[in-house]
Amino acid sequence: AEYGKQWYQRRVRGTKIICIGRNYAKHAAELGNQVPSEPFYFIKPTTCYVENGGDIIYHKITKNLHHELELGVVVGRKMSRVPKEDVMAHVAGYCISNDVTCRDLQEKCKSERKPWSISKCLDTHCAVGPFIPASELSHNNIEMVLKVNGEVRQSTNTKNMLFDVPTLLEYVNRHITLLPGDLVQTGTPEGVGPMHVGDIVTLSIPGVSEASFKIIDDC
Repeated sequence: AEYGKQWYQRRVRGTKIICIGRNYAKHAAELGNQVPSEPFYFIKPTTCYVENGGDIIYHKITKNLHHELELGVVVGRKMSRVPKEDVMAHVAGYCISNDVTCRDLQEKCKSERKPWSISKCLDTHCAVGPFIPASELSHNNIEMVLKVNGEVRQSTNTKNMLFDVPTLLEYVNRHITLLPGDLVQTGTPEGVGPMHVGDIVTLSIPGVSEASFKIIDDC
């Protein structure tokens, strides 16, 4: 419990956010992408974090800001080439999250065959809910819901993932050392869509955790 409190209050916040792409088949399809044969990922800086009750900035650089509901896995112990059967012993817990995405920038970068980090890495574009100890959830059966102004936009269960949590952690830590406090976002389901200034976006694991954020204009 104390570790979770420290993580959430940014005293133990790790060095990076690993984000898994296209880990739900229907999401890959809705954006016209192929289903991957193995996991792939990109990295967000920790300056993206915003906690429950905070504001998500609609930066002037984008005109199409999207929500992406995800389960976040919080690393508790250093992982480097830890095999699949042992990785879960290194997990401290979970959080519900929104991998905020500037969709227009992402599409532009992809069309120009450029890296699309700018579409993912802006300040406040990793919105996270409260820390949930690993003992309180079963990673392969977690219901998640995202609402915008009370309307359900995304709803799924982690059993619909293409690659489950142990598979993802094994793949990532085979190449990149994961340190205590690092966050691994496990991909978003179908239903991604736009957010607008003034919207209230609510993320939840029903009966377990909930977090809300307001979309604000860039000053």
